[in-house]
Amino acid sequence: MPESTSSAALPLDRAAADRMWAAYRDARPEAAAAGPEYTVEHFGDSVRLADELLDAVLTGPKRATSELVADFLARGDVVPRVGSHWIACDGSGTPRIIIRSTELRIGPFASADAAFAADEGEDDRSLESWQREHRRYFTRVAAARGATWSEADEIVFERFAVVWPPEHAD
Repeated sequence: MPESTSSAALPLDRAAADRMWAAYRDARPEAAAAGPEYTVEHFGDSVRLADELLDAVLTGPKRATSELVADFLARGDVVPRVGSHWIACDGSGTPRIIIRSTELRIGPFASADAAFAADEGEDDRSLESWQREHRRYFTRVAAARGATWSEADEIVFERFAVVWPPEHAD
């Protein structure tokens, strides 16, 4: 994961995201009603990383993500729940897809396993590369909010499905 600026500096087109949510809600009212809350965000902490990771979702291998619990709290976001949605934007802030959480677990860094690393779909998809790149990433994002990351810090391990738009849905 490349060095970058804080994700707080990346734009988000919330009006376009709200329009995307309305289209999804109209087409899939039961799914939207079962998880009516949604966030608007992007993967990673830079334009390049947001685009790179979104592409990994759009092309198929990426169906998991991980984020520090402290990062959710620092933004004022609640930790997601199974069934909740998020609208993933590209690096320019344009909403591209809606993701629905299918599995969530909170644990320390050492609790990531090879299956989760493969599902995150990054680099060579091995646990070793997941550990190497996420050590860098978690250290960087913690430092951006003035904290020091520790492998004991809680991480949200999330698996998801792409649910909208139809041409990208699983």
